[in-house]
Amino acid sequence: MLRYRRLFAAMKTMMSLAGISLVAMSMSGSSALAQAVGAPRPWEMGMQRAYGPLKQQEIDLHDLVLVIITVITLFVTGLLLWVMWRYNAKRNPVPSRTAHHTLLEIAWTVIPVLILVVMAIPSFRLVYYEDRTRDADLTVKVTGHQWYWEYSYPDQNNIDFSSYIIPDDQLKPGQLRLLTVDNDLVVPVGKNIRVLETSTDVIHSWFVPALGVQRYAIPGRTIETWFRVDTPGVFYGECNQICGTNHSHMPIVVRAVTPKEFDAWVTEAKTKFSDAAPATPGTATADATTLDAATPGTTNSAPRLLAAAGVQH
Repeated sequence: MLRYRRLFAAMKTMMSLAGISLVAMSMSGSSALAQAVGAPRPWEMGMQRAYGPLKQQEIDLHDLVLVIITVITLFVTGLLLWVMWRYNAKRNPVPSRTAHHTLLEIAWTVIPVLILVVMAIPSFRLVYYEDRTRDADLTVKVTGHQWYWEYSYPDQNNIDFSSYIIPDDQLKPGQLRLLTVDNDLVVPVGKNIRVLETSTDVIHSWFVPALGVQRYAIPGRTIETWFRVDTPGVFYGECNQICGTNHSHMPIVVRAVTPKEFDAWVTEAKTKFSDAAPATPGTATADATTLDAATPGTTNSAPRLLAAAGVQH
């Protein structure tokens, strides 16, 4: 397994080196992509780099299955070519009348079963590993709305705020289009983060590729998952469940900081969001009058960003 991992790491390094010139010639925003820790990159061929244990195990499983299916494909292709060459009409004018071969039939039944078992065991282990963590250091509640996210910290005096996309005309230099939000989800590095997900309207999906975390947010249910970030940085994701007209305007930004910086952020957030009323399902669909009347500096002022960007309601 270690040998395969080294092989794929070398292949990815070669592809990255080959694509450096292409990335350098890309339009504005490429510098932000080059500096962003967990974001899609131009001409990216493989998965995003792993910055947590969940993503690393997903990559390991992917590489294992890729090796297996590559070997199967090469074997079947070679077998077909050999049969076409050895048993064509010229070389084999009198075909065999053999109808059954007990050993061969046992082999092509048992071998595929063994291959499936080899893939199933790590697959099931990963499914259970991703399900939940027993030793959570922090709990975050994620609520999906049409079309924004709401984050709550039950362990931190119930800090609650909404996270909306930043419109194109309000982006600052270095910010990524369709991926930047007004309020990031801030978590400490090296801690197991329990995530409780739900929705107030339709099914959403909270997905951060670089962290290997993805779970559906379903109305009327609270579904648990978890993740851990091993490197400080910013990690981008999106809702990957088609949830309506503005499905593409539900980006996710997870900002991982040191425990000391997280404690400082918690202190600031308790003041910043103390007077902000929790977002309601109808906030994102309010009319222009309601949006303009929102008080600046609170989480309820964020819907004005949608109106400014011309997002449909």
